[in-house]
Amino acid sequence: MSYLMQLRSLVGQRPLFSVAAGATVQDEHGRVLLQRRSDDGLWGLPGGGMEPGETFEDTARRELLEETGLSTPLKLWQVVSGPQLYHRYPNGDQVYFVSGLCRGRLNAAEIASAVPDAEGETLELRWFDLADLPDISANVNKLNLNLLRAEVSLPPLPLAPWPAPPGGEHLRELRALVGSRPLFSPGSNVLLRDGSGRVLLLKSRDSGLWMLPGGGMELGETFEDTARRELLEETGLEVGTLRPLTFSIGADFQFTYANGDRVYNASQLYEARYGGGELKLQQSEIVEARWFAPGERPPDEELSGPLIVSHLRKWA
Repeated sequence: MSYLMQLRSLVGQRPLFSVAAGATVQDEHGRVLLQRRSDDGLWGLPGGGMEPGETFEDTARRELLEETGLSTPLKLWQVVSGPQLYHRYPNGDQVYFVSGLCRGRLNAAEIASAVPDAEGETLELRWFDLADLPDISANVNKLNLNLLRAEVSLPPLPLAPWPAPPGGEHLRELRALVGSRPLFSPGSNVLLRDGSGRVLLLKSRDSGLWMLPGGGMELGETFEDTARRELLEETGLEVGTLRPLTFSIGADFQFTYANGDRVYNASQLYEARYGGGELKLQQSEIVEARWFAPGERPPDEELSGPLIVSHLRKWA
């Protein structure tokens, strides 16, 4: 049983994050490979939900092979999120996609060797010109195709309307239903630098370890929304431009909290410049804040898990 199906057995049809990957495959003519889906009869990109420990590329390659019988190298292109990526399946299940869009190439003739999946999810496979697309399923597919259409100066496909996000604290509410089992935790961190190049670290009240400002995403947020909200909540600071740096996901970034809760992080790291202002720490979570130069950062064992270690190694 897949990760998401296991969660559904515990929480029903309520909105969940679907951390997923799509295989954006084009042929030598620039046409895109689409599958007609069995659940709604509409067309979309091969792809699906991630399993714990996978990267976006791992998932996109697995889903492409499972749904089409085809294989080609795929490289992460973009990661998308936000309220417009809400989707309600025909069976009533609700998700907010956090999707890694992975690109690759196949020769047009290779579709002749395609084998739709044995479970019947794929009814048909076909190459489509970006200017002549069929009825598309789900905003996540429309957004992906709009990125391709923009590259060749075509107007965007209209997105289906979406509801207002539900609010609340998604991960906390989910934990009350599922306990400490491993969960995907999409989120953001901010590498906030001052004029001397130092970076701001915060010491967690719970663990006593150092971390970057940041935290988990709420349903309907973008990664940038999350970064700005967490920075303001934890430090009282607001910043201008947030520059995306690296995205971290996969088996290396699982983490177990002191209370036993386990997560697989899917985290966007941003860089921002400190423009002044008084630090107002979130007393319930943060006990100390300090600026560190690259050669002065705490040792790995004093940092809050492999995600923060990875972020700071790249910075240093």
